[in-house]
Amino acid sequence: MLVSKSITAERSLAASPFPPNGQSLGAFRRALLRWYDHHHRHLPWRETRDPYRIWLSEIMLQQTRVAAVLEHYRIFLQRFPNIQSLAAASEDTVLSAWSGLGYYRRARMLHRCAQRIAKQHGGCFPPDSKALIALPGIGRYTAAAIASIAFDEPVAVVDGNVERVLQRLVGKERTAIALTTPQTWQLAQELLATSRPGDFNQAMMELGATVCVPGEPRCAFCPVRKWCGTIAQENGAPSARGMLKPPSAPPIKKKLWCWLSLRNGDIRLVQRPREASLMPGMWELPQSAEAPPAWKTASHWRTFRHSITITNYTVHVLRSIRADHSAAPRGKWIALDSVSQLPITGLTRKILKADGII
Repeated sequence: MLVSKSITAERSLAASPFPPNGQSLGAFRRALLRWYDHHHRHLPWRETRDPYRIWLSEIMLQQTRVAAVLEHYRIFLQRFPNIQSLAAASEDTVLSAWSGLGYYRRARMLHRCAQRIAKQHGGCFPPDSKALIALPGIGRYTAAAIASIAFDEPVAVVDGNVERVLQRLVGKERTAIALTTPQTWQLAQELLATSRPGDFNQAMMELGATVCVPGEPRCAFCPVRKWCGTIAQENGAPSARGMLKPPSAPPIKKKLWCWLSLRNGDIRLVQRPREASLMPGMWELPQSAEAPPAWKTASHWRTFRHSITITNYTVHVLRSIRADHSAAPRGKWIALDSVSQLPITGLTRKILKADGII
């Protein structure tokens, strides 16, 4: 039987066309793979079976849009073309290369994982998901993605896109009872085309990213719409409007003041404490969460908008206008030509780029 009794028992409509079985399951797989072959986005990590490059892309894509990853991916590979070069680098060098992508814990775990692979696995990725999941920073999803795409292991992946696709196919997203996490993984595994596991996994993710999107899915363009339980609940109309969505937390709004101080080819920067919970060890411009008292040697230069997770910052940048820096905030003078080698925060990078410093 394709799905567990618990999933079948909880299906809201007995007439739902999903999940398929028998010949219908084969047709579902072929329809999805045929669509993927003709319509998938051409991304650099899809042009390789190298587990290093696949792993790097999966870590970068966590909580980050594809468009934001593309250039960072290219530059990072130029700097660290293989696992050995990444493992041999210092953490600060890795953080510097990662700067601008955010969520810096990913970079630290990436570096730690590279060192583990170099030391314990001879620089080669373990070829199965069970061994991969034992490595630092690699969870169930990432292990399955690497194993299926690089090594053809028939193991399914479930990320946010795949989960949304499955909830809609089963017709659960419009009900108060959704598939549980174990049920979602089980269903994904049972649908998997074992002849092309990597492509099938990427097809499911691509479907969620480009067609079965949040809010207003493009149901008329879906290659598997004939199996969709949600569309069946809409009496065959190619629409999935009215689906239940969890309420999202409103963004937090904060203000921030930063000082941009330059002298004789140096810039004043502050290093965040190594024990800080957010971006430990990163370098940034001196800043304050409160409006500073009048500083006679500086004036307001520009205002930036910057977001970190659910917090939206309005950032006011003060720029030094005189050579007298005796009243400047705390920090350390750093040579401008060495700033690009430091792990600087995304906000600092944004400000320095706007001024043409980097």
